[in-house]
Amino acid sequence: MDARAPARHHGPMTMLLAPRTAAGLVALGSAALLLGALAFQYLGDLAPCPLCIRQRYPHALAIALAVLSLALSPKGARAALALAGLTLLAGIGIGVDHTGIEYGWWQGSAECTPAAPTPGSLAELNAQLATPAPPRCDAPAWTLFGLSLAGYNVAASLPLAALALGAAFKGHRAGDRP
Repeated sequence: MDARAPARHHGPMTMLLAPRTAAGLVALGSAALLLGALAFQYLGDLAPCPLCIRQRYPHALAIALAVLSLALSPKGARAALALAGLTLLAGIGIGVDHTGIEYGWWQGSAECTPAAPTPGSLAELNAQLATPAPPRCDAPAWTLFGLSLAGYNVAASLPLAALALGAAFKGHRAGDRP
């Protein structure tokens, strides 16, 4: 064995960072988060606010990119995984913003905290009272141990982004299995 050749390790982290394995885990993880959000919406009857909806798009795109990476060459797969990781980082940014708005760390946009228009007549007031208020971004619809769904999305997305980016930028030598 050549003393100058780097040692090749095939431990659990190396296996996780294999592009095909990472792609499958990123796709499954993002799908689980997306299905969880839909379950809270349709089974738990929690209406999503605009930021809740916006947090779903990066997961859908990460799923598509991770699945696409399975059909690409090793170089293309790493590029797709890098894009999936960056997409998840963007979703994490949306989640951090949403969490900050929910906990009053900063204000949301007008889209997140809509003000009800002042009714000009009794009929308009009755119509306004009969219409359910749109969900607000500044009030968590659900929490567990003090963390909202937006916070859990951030916590669950961090390892997925790290996995995708780690697999994308893992050094590959000639002869390494993709």
